[in-house]
Amino acid sequence: MNRLRKKTLALLAIPLAGTLALSGCFSAAAEQAGSTGRISVAHMQPPRSGLSPLSDDAFKLSRWSTAETLVTLDESGDAQPALATSWERIDDLVWEFTIRKGVTFHNGQPLGATSVANSLQRAIDSTPVPRILNGTALDVEVLGEHGLRITTADPDPLLPQRLSSPQLAIFAPEAYTDSGVDPAGHGTGPFQITAVDGMSGATLDRYEDYWGDKAEAAGIDVKFVPDGTARTAALRTGEADIVEAIPAGQAASVDQELLTEVPMPRTNTLYLNTAKGPFADPAVRAAAREAIDRAAIIQSVYETRADLADGLLGPALPYAAGLRETDEYRQLLSQRAEPAKVQDVEITLGTFTDRAELPEVAVILQQQLEAAGFIVKQNVREYQYIEADALDGAFDAFILSRATVLDSGDPVAYFASDFTCEGGFAIAQLCDKDVEQAIDRAAQTDAGEQRQQQIMLAEARILGTDAAIPLLHERVIQGESPAVHGAAKDPRERELVTAQTRLGSE
Repeated sequence: MNRLRKKTLALLAIPLAGTLALSGCFSAAAEQAGSTGRISVAHMQPPRSGLSPLSDDAFKLSRWSTAETLVTLDESGDAQPALATSWERIDDLVWEFTIRKGVTFHNGQPLGATSVANSLQRAIDSTPVPRILNGTALDVEVLGEHGLRITTADPDPLLPQRLSSPQLAIFAPEAYTDSGVDPAGHGTGPFQITAVDGMSGATLDRYEDYWGDKAEAAGIDVKFVPDGTARTAALRTGEADIVEAIPAGQAASVDQELLTEVPMPRTNTLYLNTAKGPFADPAVRAAAREAIDRAAIIQSVYETRADLADGLLGPALPYAAGLRETDEYRQLLSQRAEPAKVQDVEITLGTFTDRAELPEVAVILQQQLEAAGFIVKQNVREYQYIEADALDGAFDAFILSRATVLDSGDPVAYFASDFTCEGGFAIAQLCDKDVEQAIDRAAQTDAGEQRQQQIMLAEARILGTDAAIPLLHERVIQGESPAVHGAAKDPRERELVTAQTRLGSE
């Protein structure tokens, strides 16, 4: 009986098929931009669920600054006040939050503890539940006009970070209908949605009664442009002010001063099957590790637009690199097995086509591994047709582009999912007592520096097994016209146009 739970995580940002015609996409917005200060944005993906905040569409609402959560995350992943001004952990299970006064929804209704509790309860009761709440049971209780008590079924030191997820944004009660959740006119952010054009675009205007600093831009004009060539052309011709996800292969066609490379919390990793086959031997896994030239992959496939992976966690987590320099971290890595000498060792290497770079990475890895004495047979399919086999351990090695912090801004859930005995996404089939204990220690540590230290020691334990060989950390290329000032460069893709974003000559 397979020990894995078959559970699909939201790992992929897969562009939808089809191309929007570029001509006319942004012409009206471009005319408005110079005279009214409206910002035109080209997004990569259309809404998947009608802009429901209980789906991944919540991240679009967050990037438009039209929906807000009780807390936000700073660069290090620590919780900061937003619609909640403060919170206190009463005991292992109980937290109390103070709701910000003087906030109104876009329909003019005041924000209070009752409306906050309603939004959270709607998320708790939804089917499917937002993934940040998977396996987490919450009870919400109103304490007066501006107080809220949240009780967890189990100790959860990351509850404030969970509440930062865009899928737990707070909306007016009128947003919740029998047919779903309508965010238009019901959020609390500096911009309000005034029109949605299905899969084509959306219009947002500045909300004049915003509780914080008013937006500098008059509004946002959004178009959904799945085709990378069309998005790049919109930036090059000036038809869009901000463009999401310029493809690496298109970047050379644009003035480089218009591009910013943002490190993503996403790592391309080679998972090795530790349960059976050649890589059940730690020495053979070590031989594979020594055979791989990460820099060559970055140079040839990513045209240098990626970061070489020294670990599972990349530059999107600013504390990671420094904590790899500690004596304890280095000592754990020094315990890795010595590489075996391999000759004609046959292995199967799997990956998927949905991310165009991965089949190219597979070709280079095959060459590198064969040079070290392996005989490599590739198996490349669409993700939907290969995931089940990967989870069943059907491959000796598997290349995966993996989100490392998921929705809480914390990587412990990723570690537990991928590298524990009962992990829901344990492609490496790893079941190691020392790794299990290290991940558990990190999970039980309160947010802050001590948790970060435990996270990095857990990473060292995982790397010490050679169950996963990190290759590179991805970057996303964001395009901005010279007139744009103050657009967010957010590795978590929660912010883009903020109250401070504007158009101007300086």
